Amino acid sequence: MILRKFKSLLFIGLCFASATSIAQDKSDWQNGVPEGCTTITVGKSATFDGSVITSHTDDSHRTRGWMSVVPAKTHDKDSKFELFERSAYDSLCMPTYQHKKIGEINQVSKTYQFLNTAYPCINEKQLAIGESTFGGHEELFSDKCLIDCQRLEQLMLERCSTAREAIKMADDLLKKYGWRDYGECLTIADKQEVWHFEVVGPGKGKVGAVWVAQRVPDDHIAVNANASTIKEIDLKNSNYFMASDNIYQVAQENGWYNPEKETFKWNYAYAPESRRSMASRRREWRVLSMAAPSLDLDPTAKDFPFSVKPDEKVTMNKLVEIFKDYYEGTPFNFVKNIKQADKDGKEAISPFANPFMPYGMNKLFKVNGGWGELGERTIARWYTMYATIIQCRSWLPDDIGGIVWLAQDNVATSIYIPVYAGTTDLAPSYKVKARQLGYTRTSAWWAFNRLSTLTAQRWGDMRHDVDKVFVPLQKRYFEEQAKVDEQYLSLSKRKRRTFLTNRSIELGNEVVAKAWEIGDGLWTKYDEKF
Repeated sequence: MILRKFKSLLFIGLCFASATSIAQDKSDWQNGVPEGCTTITVGKSATFDGSVITSHTDDSHRTRGWMSVVPAKTHDKDSKFELFERSAYDSLCMPTYQHKKIGEINQVSKTYQFLNTAYPCINEKQLAIGESTFGGHEELFSDKCLIDCQRLEQLMLERCSTAREAIKMADDLLKKYGWRDYGECLTIADKQEVWHFEVVGPGKGKVGAVWVAQRVPDDHIAVNANASTIKEIDLKNSNYFMASDNIYQVAQENGWYNPEKETFKWNYAYAPESRRSMASRRREWRVLSMAAPSLDLDPTAKDFPFSVKPDEKVTMNKLVEIFKDYYEGTPFNFVKNIKQADKDGKEAISPFANPFMPYGMNKLFKVNGGWGELGERTIARWYTMYATIIQCRSWLPDDIGGIVWLAQDNVATSIYIPVYAGTTDLAPSYKVKARQLGYTRTSAWWAFNRLSTLTAQRWGDMRHDVDKVFVPLQKRYFEEQAKVDEQYLSLSKRKRRTFLTNRSIELGNEVVAKAWEIGDGLWTKYDEKF
């Protein structure tokens, strides 16, 4: 009992900081490249309702399984913002991260409320952020720097209200305190526009950063899938491009760019290895092809457009479809050859063939693909901790205009619920520290993690049981939002945040209960069948 209490206190001390990342430490990398997140962005003229969209799948084998809402605060003049370094920690129930304080910076007098997911994702001003790690040159990492990815996102959300303001603040802080991380892409949205902000370190022993930002055209969709996608830049066109002052200098000093011989391309100067990753390129192709099939993009291409105009307006249902995708119906469904005779004696994909096998099972079934023995790096992943699709809606008050559609675990067997910019609390199960406690029915993440793991055991059949419940429920949640908007506007300002918070908690409780119920039903229905 004493030891258990000690471990609990130790974890709290290590994880008091909200950062839990896929950087500094490479525990979440595979085959030398980041295995992490996918983020999709959509401009306001490309969406079905005029909202600006960013998104994120937090794909990690270690990221924390809890989240919370941090309220707006007023700070004393001597207050500090603490900075941490993250590293792998394997002494608790499950793999996680520990955090060592490495410094602090001055806090501002007032900070905004924000949703404290592992990668903080929205504030009360409808500033929203997605993320994907792309790595970059190893020699650019500097342990003399202080600010990592999660901390920068939190600083942006606490202090800024627009994407451009967030990028300008990042430039100021990184010049002074430096980027202590590998290459990251932050997809930063506000009520009017969305930018991809790509940043790398200044080089060993130095303090600073090198960064570039490109705006997604209002009528386009874009993606980052663990590879740098910004190519040629035009810094004279400040409406679409921004960059650090040293962007050309650092590349030239390191021999990555010769202005006399070549056109500058950010991704090939600062992250050329990322462009060789089929794990990234396949996802880029799939996202852009699902949005704009008319382009007939080559799935083996080395490069794709930074963004494309979708064939049709992008709906929430379309984005969910994309995030659930694992290349079914394409030549890249890497379990398509795991076959058996069906009830009519015809050869068909086995119901036991599933795209969410742990890597060790790939060897058993002799799976191979664009990612070698790891198969294919699909968009939906069994190790997703949580996922977001965030709408920023300029025509509504910030509290309800900003919606984080939030899913737990593998999106292919999950469902998104609305958490609003003005939501002040979450359902209790969403705040449970799941990874250090181990399996517990008090945790939202464990409800969906169990369901995903169970469904994968007989994927060809069980997924239909999950879809039978979650697909119509997801459609209902999306369709109800217009009515929720009307109800919110009819309320007095004093009651509005309570209304939003109650809805987020109610739907959170509902889907968690459904996840446990479906999982229990699978145990019964498929007894002795997996």
